[in-house]
Amino acid sequence: MSATSHEYAAAPILPAILPEPKRRGRIMGFIYRHPTIAFGGLLIGIMIFIAIFAPYLGTKDPTALAPARRLRPPSAVYWFGTDMLGRDVYSRVLYGSRVSLVVGFAVAFCASAIGTAIGLVAGFVRKLDAVIMRVMDGLMSIPPILLAIALMALTRASVQNVIVAITLAEFPRVSRLVRGLVLSLREQPYVEAAIASGTRVPKIIVRHILPNTFAALMVQATFICASAMITEAILSFIGAGTPPIIPSWGNIMAEGRALWQVKPYIVFFPAIFLSITVLAVNLMGDGLRDALDPRLAKRL
Repeated sequence: MSATSHEYAAAPILPAILPEPKRRGRIMGFIYRHPTIAFGGLLIGIMIFIAIFAPYLGTKDPTALAPARRLRPPSAVYWFGTDMLGRDVYSRVLYGSRVSLVVGFAVAFCASAIGTAIGLVAGFVRKLDAVIMRVMDGLMSIPPILLAIALMALTRASVQNVIVAITLAEFPRVSRLVRGLVLSLREQPYVEAAIASGTRVPKIIVRHILPNTFAALMVQATFICASAMITEAILSFIGAGTPPIIPSWGNIMAEGRALWQVKPYIVFFPAIFLSITVLAVNLMGDGLRDALDPRLAKRL
């Protein structure tokens, strides 16, 4: 084989090696330009890791009762202490992250999907716009936590019912946001041209309208996720959320509120985890808003 053939054989290897530093540079550049997204994503990633591997990270069974070891302070054996029934608070806090994350992500997805569908219909079908928006205004006039409490009072305590109750309280805001975006996008020249050319409405929505709502929906979904976590904790705290047998941050704080003055750690640790998770999601929302807003992107 000649030297020229060896050169041609080695050439394909270079493109697979050279782009690696460029990719690393792009990642570092993105982190430098959007530190809030990077920091929030890191915290969320840690919380997701804790939720997934809670059975391996926990030191005890979170539901195991040990009355002889009740109200033990934090120590090398019980890292976050024990509650009034002798259950390990550390393990219960780890398992509680599963409930909060599942509720937050599920409500954000369901509320965004339902609200988007309703907002698209209201924005394009003028005959249904007034009726749909008056119903949404009626739902929005009720504070979300009161609406969720009322809905939970009609059903039994479970994670699924909590997700449904919070979703019904959150999706009207998404529908109003999407309707406003649709009304604005309908006035754009490319949409008017598509309508004038006889393009069917479903095709216009899929091709021109829906892609231009993703940025606002992503930002709104992060705030809904954070709000859903707080609402779930409130519902569980007052006994209207997840059943006591399922560890959740709201349940743990509710069980420790009577002993706050003598055993504050029972409330302190789940409250810290809830605060960090909500902070991480809000940081993601703020970072996405800055990154996806063209006016702010030009300043960065």
